Amino acid sequence: MAVPVAVLDCDLLLYGRGHRTLDRFKLEDVTDEYLVSTYGFPRQFIYYLVDLLGASLSRPTQRSRAISPETQILAALGFYTSGSFQTRMGDAIGISQASMSRCVANVTEALVERASQFIHFPEDEATVQSLKDDFYGLAGMPGVLGVVDCTHVAIKAPNAEDLSYVNRKGLHSLNCLLVCDARGLLLSAETHWPGSMPDCAVLQQAALTSQFETELHKDGWLLGDSSFSLRTWLMTPLHIPETPAEYRYNMAHSATHNVIERTLRTIRSRFRCLDGSKGTLQYSPEKSGHIILACCVLHNISLQHGLDVWSALATGHVEQPEEEYEQMESMDSEACRIRQELLLTHFS
Repeated sequence: MAVPVAVLDCDLLLYGRGHRTLDRFKLEDVTDEYLVSTYGFPRQFIYYLVDLLGASLSRPTQRSRAISPETQILAALGFYTSGSFQTRMGDAIGISQASMSRCVANVTEALVERASQFIHFPEDEATVQSLKDDFYGLAGMPGVLGVVDCTHVAIKAPNAEDLSYVNRKGLHSLNCLLVCDARGLLLSAETHWPGSMPDCAVLQQAALTSQFETELHKDGWLLGDSSFSLRTWLMTPLHIPETPAEYRYNMAHSATHNVIERTLRTIRSRFRCLDGSKGTLQYSPEKSGHIILACCVLHNISLQHGLDVWSALATGHVEQPEEEYEQMESMDSEACRIRQELLLTHFS
């Protein structure tokens, strides 16, 4: 006689039908303050994400109690913004660790699929000019299209043999190359580079370099710190300023470039899964890179929704692997000429 085999739902076994899960939880039943404190964002922002990602998160399933897009998004936001281990966050919202992992993975991939929609350089002339005007208003540095920097995010060791992710502090990390505008909106995000690569090597191989050298922006430049070498499209500070004009240039450069440093602190403060205080990201380098990129997408969406108030939280220093570097000397005579012309025209 055949014995029927039941397919058991792990969430149903763990909590039972009477448990109050987020599939029965209504956003309108709680305050914005509760949603912000628990999941990092207010109600209307969460509704927007449900509309944006709902189709991707509502895949066909044979499970009788498939987790709703709303619940998946809340679960992922809770993990991104709290940095809590998945078991703890899963317990808090009434789903198992396995389901929590699926929620984070599903929402992460849905956000990564939309990265180019939210992270990109402007293309129309009016927006590009507005970008330059915003930067010029900060400290008088003309022609700036973005500020660029690298930051390390700690990850678990991929395996015993792979040393490419070990940075100069002996920690495993991803080195992420980010560009932002004067508001802190990200214009480019490459989050997959191994931690052993110095910033200059990351930029050398980055899609960003190909983009600027072959496609666009011949009438402007990015600003980078001394870990990068001077290029026709990347202005760096002078190593040893001597004249008043050189001092003024370096001061304007530093004040303008500080935007990316504040932005990095804001992202780490908002998305505590990245700041290292709760430990490293417990995923493969590929999945960790996707989580970082998903957080970058959410950062941009939040700014576009007017949630700049988060910047006020990013005032403290967050420990991270610091990149030690020597002053990069440029061998590009055309880049040196452009910087010198900038000095003479705007800072003399």
